[in-house]
Amino acid sequence: MAAGQRYYGTGHRKSATARVWLKPGTGQIQVNEKDLGAYLCQPSLVGAVRAPLEAVGVAEQFDVWATAEGGGVVGQAGALRHGIARALLMYNPELRVTLKRAGLLTRDSRVKERKKWGHKRARRGFQFSKR
Repeated sequence: MAAGQRYYGTGHRKSATARVWLKPGTGQIQVNEKDLGAYLCQPSLVGAVRAPLEAVGVAEQFDVWATAEGGGVVGQAGALRHGIARALLMYNPELRVTLKRAGLLTRDSRVKERKKWGHKRARRGFQFSKR
């Protein structure tokens, strides 16, 4: 690994997008110029974002710098996780099997279902009164 080398990955979840850069470092993660813990505020989401790095055992070898936009906090956390996993593939393509088994390379394609005509929401109909 070269000293100035950086690895890039793009992640998506719902309507959120994350652009992620990995560079050799001490394990710091910054999202939109804030520390990861300050940005996400939930330990479960912080753990989800760190999952790809811990799955391959390089959590303390890389600094992560990322920008996240669109969606909400959970969607952005999922996008960050996906982007970090894809950036790790650029670092070492042999990690693909490990990341794939952990389900970290698969884009979660679930999105909110659209509201239908004649319904109150996507599936819930209007209340019916018999009398």
